[in-house]
Amino acid sequence: MSSATPRREFLKHSAWLSLAALGLSARAAEPAPAGKLSRLRTSLNAYSFYVELNLGLKEPNNPKGMNMHQLLNFAAEAGFDAIDVTGYFFASYPKAPTDAEIFAVKHEAFRLGLEISGSGVKNDFTTADKAIRAEGVQRVKDWVSVCVKLGAPVLRVFADTNIPGKKWADVAGGATRDQVEGWMADDYRECAEFAAKYGIFIGVQNHGDFLTSGAEHVSLLKRVNHPNCRAIVDTGKYLTEDPYVDIALAAPLAVNWQVKETPFGKPNKPLTDMRKIVKIARDAGYNGYLPIESLPMGRKNYDTPGELKRMLKELKAAIAE
Repeated sequence: MSSATPRREFLKHSAWLSLAALGLSARAAEPAPAGKLSRLRTSLNAYSFYVELNLGLKEPNNPKGMNMHQLLNFAAEAGFDAIDVTGYFFASYPKAPTDAEIFAVKHEAFRLGLEISGSGVKNDFTTADKAIRAEGVQRVKDWVSVCVKLGAPVLRVFADTNIPGKKWADVAGGATRDQVEGWMADDYRECAEFAAKYGIFIGVQNHGDFLTSGAEHVSLLKRVNHPNCRAIVDTGKYLTEDPYVDIALAAPLAVNWQVKETPFGKPNKPLTDMRKIVKIARDAGYNGYLPIESLPMGRKNYDTPGELKRMLKELKAAIAE
């Protein structure tokens, strides 16, 4: 590139390269073309230890609790390539942590040879309460800045309500699904426009509330219509007869994943077929992280570390094939 190239042309070229590096088209909400290149990497979603991490925040001296240092060490020792450091487990949340806190995590991950695959926050864009939606937009923007400092390329956001025992229809004030999708799309677009300035992607995750199928996931993202707003494919939250069909439908729009223990979202169901997940990701032209998340789902004495290691072993084997 000539030194005489105007700065705006350089930035335009750099933005295109950042999209290409992630296998994304420059056009909003369109699938990436499938290619021969397939670079898939493993990651641990911190939410797998939400019980231990929350306990560690409330009772730092409780031996059953866990802190971020212990989480990072587990991920490294277990053999993960990366970690998704969910925002909830910073003591300051929902406010952004200090630079000192952010860099402590970043430097510890670097020391351990771990990449940071993303972070996540809670928001509610399904509610008719504009003030709550605006609060969510600001939180997303604040944590985009955190992602920049962490070196996390993707910020995971919610697509449902966060009120316990409530569904999106309960908080939408009588609005139709189409109306709710419209104001959600506007909020995500605003977040994506802000995130794009800093090279961060907004990943909209399906949680089995507003988004219960692959078709609903795709519909929302097409309505957002912004290249920096993509899908987080949660393999355990498409509430359909055959979730693999929905996973495949959303996969071409993926910027990150959440690979769950079972695609049916309940205990004692068939385990996730890692070979199918890897094939779907590759067929979709996806390159990037496949974060694992395992949850107790009400089971007593659930062995979270053991289950994560089992899932990681199977996922690595599937990637190697």
